[in-house]
Amino acid sequence: MLILGVNPSYFLGYIEHSQFISISPLSEESVTVNTRWSRQLAPVGQGCLVYDIGTTDPAQACTDVLAQLGLSDLREWVIAEPAHMPTGAGLLLRLGSVQANAWAPGLDTLQLAANLQLDTTGNVQDLIREIVVSMLMGPVAFEFPSIQELVSAVRIRVNIVQAARKTTLAFHTSEAERPQDFWMYDEDRGFIIRAGVSLIRALEMATQPEMSGAMYSFSCYRASEYVILLGIAQELAHCNPPLLAQLQSMWGTHPIKSGKFHEVFLHEQGSMEAPLPPHYFVPGDRTWFRNPDEASADASGFEGSWVMYLGGGLFNNFWKRDQPYTLTAKCLEIFHWRHGLYKDAAGEERMDEEKVAQLVAASMQDADAVAGIMAVMSRYREARGVYTAAGGCIDTTREFARWVCPGTADLVLPPS
Repeated sequence: MLILGVNPSYFLGYIEHSQFISISPLSEESVTVNTRWSRQLAPVGQGCLVYDIGTTDPAQACTDVLAQLGLSDLREWVIAEPAHMPTGAGLLLRLGSVQANAWAPGLDTLQLAANLQLDTTGNVQDLIREIVVSMLMGPVAFEFPSIQELVSAVRIRVNIVQAARKTTLAFHTSEAERPQDFWMYDEDRGFIIRAGVSLIRALEMATQPEMSGAMYSFSCYRASEYVILLGIAQELAHCNPPLLAQLQSMWGTHPIKSGKFHEVFLHEQGSMEAPLPPHYFVPGDRTWFRNPDEASADASGFEGSWVMYLGGGLFNNFWKRDQPYTLTAKCLEIFHWRHGLYKDAAGEERMDEEKVAQLVAASMQDADAVAGIMAVMSRYREARGVYTAAGGCIDTTREFARWVCPGTADLVLPPS
């Protein structure tokens, strides 16, 4: 048997200074990874790679980590293999191909919760199960320096999903606001938290009407950052309070946002050249649905849509939290933006969202219309600035939180 189903049995490892190296053929017993243990490109295959498990018994390590996650019953389905790392005994965990194909044919994890009959909204343990099973069949291995980082990553994803479900914004393309008791605005730094205010509490009050009693206006991109930041901060309170204290201090002076946020807080899998399967998502992923229509994409706020994957085939709706999107519903909405575009009295491009909603509802009643729209929209997106008839709205990548545990965290805050 070839480890991870690789054939031929070679892979490329990516080392610290962007140098590619060839790795020896994989043996039938184990895989030797001759790379530094800063974040590496794992073997082409499936599942999770843990760099150092502190034991030479991969079967026991697998049993232990599943027990920590409350998923001991998965043990019979999980393949555990040793990975020899420079830092110690490593571990490869993956779901067998037969079981992966039974639960998520073609790596379509949108159907995973239904196939496993999970209640991921009402049962946190079911949500954990969907997260872990999805990761164990990952087309690109999820990498962790320790078992504790793997466990923390799962908890962060749970936090993100729960926060995204509660988040509701007041949509506005040009205004931004925050609850004044928790936030203040600075012309140079943007919104910062007030002295003595908990970052976790401030994020909850800004995004969750059930906490604040009000909705605040800001973009879906910034909202996705707040949801991710909240999920990370909640885990840091549990596993790494000193790093949370640094994060708290930074948001009171120089908060991180946009491209810098992506660089500091997120890992990304996939690329335009090597896209992830279009229906492969893990709960807690951030992804972007691009508007492939150039004219309506020029309207502010309608270039695309940043969302969090909630699991169960649903993506969050930042404007109507009780109406999360299926993949089809999201694609139809973005497709019909081109039909809702108009110019106001000042000549500014606007979107008639009521018209868009009506068109989506009408399309949903016509199976042929849905099939025709999805044939276009379910294609991968094109590069930014490129608009041709070949482009769809599906992103090629997924984003998720960096490592956060003491001694292994690669979430490094810049100097303030």
